[in-house]
Amino acid sequence: MSDLKRIYHTMQADPFPRDLTIRLGDQELVYRKRTWVIDGEEKGLRYGENPDQPAAIYELVSGGLTLGGVRFRGPGQGLVSALTEEHMLQAGKHPGKINLTDVDNGLNILQYLAAKPAAVILKHNNPCGAAWTADGPAEALRRAYASDRIAAFGGTIVVNRRLDTATAEIVNSAYFEVVAAPAFEPEALALLKSRKNLRILEIPGIESLATLSAEPFLDVKSLLDGGQVVQFSFRNRILTAADFLPATATTKEGSTLVARAPSAAEADDLLFAWAVEAGVSSNSVIFARDGATVAIGTGEQDRVGCVEITIHKAKTKYADGLARAAHGLSLFELTQKADQDEALAASLKDILAKTEADKGGLPGSVLVSDGFFPFRDGVDLALSVGVTAIAQPGGSIRDAEVIGAVNEARPQAAMVFTGQRSFRH
Repeated sequence: MSDLKRIYHTMQADPFPRDLTIRLGDQELVYRKRTWVIDGEEKGLRYGENPDQPAAIYELVSGGLTLGGVRFRGPGQGLVSALTEEHMLQAGKHPGKINLTDVDNGLNILQYLAAKPAAVILKHNNPCGAAWTADGPAEALRRAYASDRIAAFGGTIVVNRRLDTATAEIVNSAYFEVVAAPAFEPEALALLKSRKNLRILEIPGIESLATLSAEPFLDVKSLLDGGQVVQFSFRNRILTAADFLPATATTKEGSTLVARAPSAAEADDLLFAWAVEAGVSSNSVIFARDGATVAIGTGEQDRVGCVEITIHKAKTKYADGLARAAHGLSLFELTQKADQDEALAASLKDILAKTEADKGGLPGSVLVSDGFFPFRDGVDLALSVGVTAIAQPGGSIRDAEVIGAVNEARPQAAMVFTGQRSFRH
């Protein structure tokens, strides 16, 4: 067993060259490998996706790219790839590929949430929970953690405001591997450093994230045969609530259906959830309420199945919260102990009944979907747990049926179209 554990503490040898050049026609992008001097030794990435995969990270240092009249992000705008020893306030066990790509996806989400203090917790390159609020980063992080404390275990935290002591106390209240912020208050940093294995990253560019969202970057996907697919990175067209499109469609009989427009509060939650959606593996849906995620469904093959699984997740997290509040136990621990304790068994029964009665805390939430609904079944399922507003791309041949579903709901639910899909693979 000790030999197996050793693989997670061993840094792979780095066979990658210091420079990398990508040439597209007569345009050239030049990258330089990022390394750090840690404990007196020059080190690159600890390892790649798995411990037996050597890896390297490169920063764009010169060149530029314009395609189809669109200028891409250029040198001098580095974030994760620009991290130096100065920014690595505590290296912990030394970062690997997954640590940094989780931070990167947090920034991908936060670039659309600059208007308010926001926090996102990520695991395996998907958000576990996210929130934004005018009440500051500590409250944003508290609500993001409450969204799914189970999935957040061992995760990565990224916030878009200076990290203060109140936020640091929340970080230290559970186990996390990485925390990143644009800056840290001295008292907060001292508190975080009490966790010796916590990787603490200062990324000043977080404060100017919003300026990057208008420019794409070159998104490169490698194929099994060594080939490459290159594409423009995703560009979110929904930057304000006014960017949503009215949900309208024509029935087979020629009549036009129009969905109810969302209230200001619903529109704000849809705007927030659509920003988080940019960082979720498809097929996906997000339930959100009052500026925080309630449940996030990731990577499912069918849309209605994704809604169904996400509702199940919401109920599990809700019941877990009730179990902790009542007994200081996780839902799993309570279930185990209930086998031998009649009082706990009765309490567990009440908790599960309340969870069903409260529909997992989903009533009053909004829903966003990264793709259109090919059938109304996913919408009907969301409405059955109390969703009041939905945002989705639109463009299905059954848009009229889908709009009919929200119009038939009592009270009537709202729907808007985004006019773009947000798939992420």
